[in-house]
Amino acid sequence: MNDGPHIVDRLWPNPAAEIPLDDAMASFAPTDLPSGRPLVAINMVTSVDGRAQLRGTAEGLGSRTDRRLMRLYRAAFDAVGSGSGTLRATGIWLRVGDDLAARRAAEGRPPNPVGVVIAGAERVPTEGSWYEGDEPRILIVGRDNALRDAPPGTELLRAPDERPEPAWVLDQLWSRGIRSFLLEGGPHINAAFLDQELIDEVYWTIGAHLLGTDALRMIAPVPGGSPYADEPRHGRLTSVLRHGDELFVRYRFDADS
Repeated sequence: MNDGPHIVDRLWPNPAAEIPLDDAMASFAPTDLPSGRPLVAINMVTSVDGRAQLRGTAEGLGSRTDRRLMRLYRAAFDAVGSGSGTLRATGIWLRVGDDLAARRAAEGRPPNPVGVVIAGAERVPTEGSWYEGDEPRILIVGRDNALRDAPPGTELLRAPDERPEPAWVLDQLWSRGIRSFLLEGGPHINAAFLDQELIDEVYWTIGAHLLGTDALRMIAPVPGGSPYADEPRHGRLTSVLRHGDELFVRYRFDADS
């Protein structure tokens, strides 16, 4: 449900003051879809000093307007996913809300995106709000995961490796008709997709907080060393919105950047 007006200033491009967030996002869609695999975007919120967790979760780092923006992002994608760590820590809810579900249905799309959870060998909860919706769900686990059956309404996919490789995950989604995939963390899964050059867009909310903690960042260090440690991957700024003291920033990362 849209819980009231969320007013933003558009700083770039085409600056404009005090416009409804829904209007500012009216033309939003994932851009320049790659060939042969889904487009991948990550959507994260951090503090000014780059921390993606407050007391172990992202709760409290963003505003109600940020949460509305998150649903607007989700509504533009075919699938929305997360790692199993978030499912274990707090449960996850990857839907868009009643008003956006109705809008998607009116456009001839499923009311909610396909829900995706990715795990390695770690324990995966089989109860919680993620399992309670009507949307299709895909639970992807590593080769050695002890889980043998998923709850009703959830497809269980077992990867051939200890941890599902991002390219393999995208192949599975592509074969199921999914052309765009929004990944909402956590930082370790984001790092795995970055390592394989499989992040096309970044949607970043910067909350007006300083933490000074050792909490995880938006993208964790890539195990074994990042391929971009010496030659950083360069992005293009595509949009900046402001709500109060927080910023909503979007970047595009092309294949040759």
